[in-house]
Amino acid sequence: MSRQPAARHALWALGFRPFYLLGALLSAAGMLLWILQLSPHAPGVPLPGGMPAMLWHAHEMVFGFTSAIIAGFLLTAVRAWTGQPTPDGWRLAALAALWLLGRFFAAGPYPLLAAVTVTAFPLAVAWAISGALWRSGNRRNFFFIALLVALAASSASFHLALAGRLPISPLDGLHIALDVVLFIIAVIGGRVIPMFTNNGVPGTRATRRQWIERAALGLLLALLAAHVLALPEGIQAALALAAAAAHAARLHGWQPWRTLRTPLVWILHAGYAWLVVHLVLRGLAHLHLIPAVLATHALTAGTIGAMTIGMMTRTARGHTGRPLRADRWEITAYLLILCAAFVRVAGGAWPAAYGSAMLASGLMWAAGFGIYAVRYWPVLSRPRLDGKPG
Repeated sequence: MSRQPAARHALWALGFRPFYLLGALLSAAGMLLWILQLSPHAPGVPLPGGMPAMLWHAHEMVFGFTSAIIAGFLLTAVRAWTGQPTPDGWRLAALAALWLLGRFFAAGPYPLLAAVTVTAFPLAVAWAISGALWRSGNRRNFFFIALLVALAASSASFHLALAGRLPISPLDGLHIALDVVLFIIAVIGGRVIPMFTNNGVPGTRATRRQWIERAALGLLLALLAAHVLALPEGIQAALALAAAAAHAARLHGWQPWRTLRTPLVWILHAGYAWLVVHLVLRGLAHLHLIPAVLATHALTAGTIGAMTIGMMTRTARGHTGRPLRADRWEITAYLLILCAAFVRVAGGAWPAAYGSAMLASGLMWAAGFGIYAVRYWPVLSRPRLDGKPG
């Protein structure tokens, strides 16, 4: 197995370290800024410029926070999958700098620079992992390159639409990006959740059945294609509900009920359960039975929120040589994120409580990721406890 020379500072030793930390900080601080923008209970503060507040919030949660966590995971996982080096040291710092430039330009009156830097980031991550995949002949994971390119394309469409260069809503680009993220979560979840369950919960036999795997992932790709092609809503509803059934069957095979005494594992099952909820609500929304925003927040606050906080703790502990056991602070963060998701979705269904629910949900979300940032700053910025590189 080939290794890279150790980075001079532990923070730049492996991709998850800077990007988990940056993602958590953005998630907490960005949510607080969003609350100050819209809450009737707090004085509004102006954004630095450029983008409308609602679009900025959605943009940063997708192309800022979520993209950072995906980048951190892939830069780490590809090295483990292939035994080949991925960026560390100054190369990893350059990727982080590109991500930070995207945040700076997106928050200010720099639409062209925002479009370039934000769109370039997933392409840069794709390039950063492509060498390791190519050298190792790891063709099984080449599709992650395509997914990162799809994220870049959705970013470009968002910014072009915002500039009036595409005859679509900027939200269309965000929604396509969310479908790409949904597929990435489904793929990664299908690989790691059964493994973490079997390794972390004695007596559990989480299984993966090939026909369910193919149906679950295939239906998500079909739903993505139907969304891009703007097929009739009845077709999209049928695909979403069929996908919900397939992913519910997939989750059932992982035996989530056996994980209740293992928080480091049950948080991942809870996040995946929100994926099923999202697909059910999405199907109902396409049938015009509920507002579409409920399905969107089930995905963003529920699936993405719970899966990211779970993966950020589990993989950070594993890759820093720490015990694979959640402490009370991590459990508190998990519960805050899950409660934030429930309140955000339930509040959207109850118009009279919408403002209060949004405020409560945002505060819980910011607290959950704030706990992670504070607790894991020393974990991510110091060498492994066992003295190994990484």
